[in-house]
Amino acid sequence: MERLLFLCDQKLFLKMNYIKTFLFSILILACLSAFSQKTGDTKNEAYTYGEKLRYRLYYHSLLTGKMTAGIASMEIEKNAVVMADRNTYHIEAIGKSKGIFNWFYKVHDRFETFIAEDSLVPLSFIRRTREGGYVVDDDVIFDHVNLVATSRQEAKKIEPNTQDIISAFYYARTLDFSNLKTGDSFPLVFYLDDSVYTSIIKYLGKEEIKIETGKFKTLKFKPMVVTGDAFSDPYPMTLWVSDDKNRIPLLVESAVVVGSVKMELIKYSGLRNPLSSKTE
Repeated sequence: MERLLFLCDQKLFLKMNYIKTFLFSILILACLSAFSQKTGDTKNEAYTYGEKLRYRLYYHSLLTGKMTAGIASMEIEKNAVVMADRNTYHIEAIGKSKGIFNWFYKVHDRFETFIAEDSLVPLSFIRRTREGGYVVDDDVIFDHVNLVATSRQEAKKIEPNTQDIISAFYYARTLDFSNLKTGDSFPLVFYLDDSVYTSIIKYLGKEEIKIETGKFKTLKFKPMVVTGDAFSDPYPMTLWVSDDKNRIPLLVESAVVVGSVKMELIKYSGLRNPLSSKTE
């Protein structure tokens, strides 16, 4: 009965934004694009057409135990999509709430990006957000010659190599991490909702972890977030990325006001390289 009463407290549930943590998890992945400020031309040897990644989002507290809160997926279309006479990677990222969480705060978010194959910058970004009664639709066109991003609302000046929150994740996977040292930190500027944001990302070194899909050698990071209802600690999240050429995110963990949230890789296919970081 105590558990049921807790789950039925819709006000508390909304305040802590458990499901929406998935969206910030995507931003965590984007945070790695901070390293792009330290690189020159980058070649993509990390991903290819047809790659699929699938994640499960868990919520855990003393009252509820471990519960599946949602499912997320990121998929690259099997063939190139031509846009402005350029081949692009068309990538779709979807996040959905699941089970009892649908009773209180149903989420179905979809993001799409079209990344130029030759330069690894986004040409177009699509957002379709459905979170309870909150609805946001947006379409952004990136002009990397005149350094302007044009959304449904306005045109905004951008910096060279500006990424959206999905393309940043894929761009980051192509970067050379070999010179990183434990304790290094980097500033991050990224574009979202007609605004520019800044964060700091800490590199914590290498670590072996075990998740549902196996045991892996990883690179470990902590990004700075904006504190508020869901986060009181500016560094509440930890991200583990496969220590191989694929650089796929394996696990995200975050403490929230009550309990914790975890996003874990549960399925993958179509990887460009062998998953050599997997030890068992």
